[in-house]
Amino acid sequence: MRRNRHSERDQLELFRALPGDLAPRDAQDLMAYPFFSLAKTKRTVPIDFRAGAIAIRAEAVPEHGMATIWDADVLICAASQIVEARDAGLKTSRLMAATPYENLTFVGRGSSARDYDRIKAGLDRLQSTTVLTSIRQPTKRRGHRFSWINEWKETADANGRAFGLELILPDWFYAGVIDDALVLTIDRAYFHLTGGLVRWLYRLVRKHGGRQDGGRSFDLVHLHAKYGILSPLKHFAYDVRKIVQCQTLPGYQLVLARGPDGTERLNFGPRLLMPLTARLRRRGLITNSEDNL
Repeated sequence: MRRNRHSERDQLELFRALPGDLAPRDAQDLMAYPFFSLAKTKRTVPIDFRAGAIAIRAEAVPEHGMATIWDADVLICAASQIVEARDAGLKTSRLMAATPYENLTFVGRGSSARDYDRIKAGLDRLQSTTVLTSIRQPTKRRGHRFSWINEWKETADANGRAFGLELILPDWFYAGVIDDALVLTIDRAYFHLTGGLVRWLYRLVRKHGGRQDGGRSFDLVHLHAKYGILSPLKHFAYDVRKIVQCQTLPGYQLVLARGPDGTERLNFGPRLLMPLTARLRRRGLITNSEDNL
């Protein structure tokens, strides 16, 4: 007797992207740990991170390289759509559809053919990068392996013209987003940050610093371990000092200081803004560098 074989796509109901200016939301697990390459050049060396019961190993294939922190903008778009729909009482799904224009404009990019090709290259990296992690597993000895995207495809209209993109998110990511406690709203100015390190640092600070007045701090040795970078600690520390000097993190003030044991620590807390400035930044009308003009 022949069995009917159904694809994962056939078992999921399609969720179409919602219109309008949605608040950008990020998954907290992705903000706190090193899942992505921060380099604009191709990385094939795995990320291997361990801290207590937390284990992460991200692996890439030579053809595409590892998914980057810029590729993760696709996941931020997806998380934003899912949370917005859920809060509106709408049904969500791991199978999502959107036009390239909707994705590109949401993250503040152009809408040229080159930008469209970059999205497709990013989708290839997201699908081909595999992650094995113990995060949100019932016991620390159990792991969950997945790719950031199970599959993706281009859709076309009746005349064969490109119409949109469909993708299937992994269970691990979708489950974390649906749980409201595991998603945070981020500043839209994040998408204007061009460097991989400064983007990662903003997500880390937003996750751990929150918006409480007291702020928090990390020593640079600890941050270097969480970074998943291949360069030495001294190069990492130099790059962090440059970021502190420029003060480019939206909504946060950074300060470097020496601890009692002589180690260099990064202190961070919310930046005090005039109410009008804060409203304009949330709407993406000004960037962090314009705060003090």
